[in-house]
This record gives sequence, C-alpha cells and structure tokens, in this order.
Amino acid sequence: MIRLTLYTTLGCHLCQQLEGLLGHLSREPVALDRVEVSDDEALMARYGVRIPVLADTEGQELDRGFDAPRLAAWLAERGWLDEAAWEALRCQREGEEAPREVRGAEMRDGRRYLG
Repeated sequence: MIRLTLYTTLGCHLCQQLEGLLGHLSREPVALDRVEVSDDEALMARYGVRIPVLADTEGQELDRGFDAPRLAAWLAERGWLDEAAWEALRCQREGEEAPREVRGAEMRDGRRYLG
C-alpha cells in the first residue's frame, strides 16, 4: 500500500480531481492522510496557494498534482504508476484510440505480428 499525505482544504475541487486521478493511475492501493491547511497558519502560509499538494513518506512533494502528466511522472519516479492506465488516459485525453493488447502477438521492428 502506498502511503501519502494530501495537503488540502475543505471544498477543494482540485483535491477531489487529484484523488480520482491518483486512484486511477496508481498500481497499488493508496492510503491518504489528509491535512487541513486552513486550521494552521504556518500550513496556510506554506501550502495555501499550492494545494493540492501530495507528499510521500520521504517528504518529497508534488504540487498541482491534479495535472495528469505531472502526477503520472511523479508516480513513475517512485515505481507506483500503472503504465496501462496512464496510456489509456493519455490516449483518451489526446483523442487517440488506446492500444489494445493482442494475445499471441509479437512486436518486431515496430510492427506487430500475430502468432
């Protein structure tokens, strides 16, 4: 299970968008510890204009994680990205047809050969 901290505030629609993307793009279940920044002046000063902000257990942060390419890259750096889910989402966003896996097919020199 992936443990992350989400710096958020009540009613943050971008935070909800990030949570949806995170659930879709991560290859393992995610446990989110939500931290309400409006309850603490120091947190408000640090995160107020940057939310949503994700932090991993080492303290590495990702702000603007609701941007799918940024989130995908951040997850990939940690080995947490579901590559197939990202490819399907990327194709959908760009209006392309997602590649389909063909059983018994083999790729050679950029071409697919059926077995």
